[in-house]
Amino acid sequence: MGAEALDRAFAALADPTRRDLVARLAAGDMTVGELAAPYAVSLQAVSKHLKVLEQAGLVSRSRDAQRRPVHLEADVLDLMTAWVERYRRQAEERYARLDDVLRDATEETP
Repeated sequence: MGAEALDRAFAALADPTRRDLVARLAAGDMTVGELAAPYAVSLQAVSKHLKVLEQAGLVSRSRDAQRRPVHLEADVLDLMTAWVERYRRQAEERYARLDDVLRDATEETP
């Protein structure tokens, strides 16, 4: 996943409504109407949120007879998780080194 695609994915998830849509899609595919039901906004507003998620590669839409289900693309979330995990590990390593330095410093103090 390139830097631009990663930027789009994180930017798309910066909005709480879009994060909620992704969380709800984790349970299974839904139509725009099903996704819009709990919100006090129009179908068009939810469709705009879904378009942002779709452009970021986080969701896709398909056609199933009369239905147009929205599907969560978990692969993109896996790539985002791998990116975050890399920096989390680096931070943990720095903290572990700091712990060692602090422990050594306290052991040297009379």
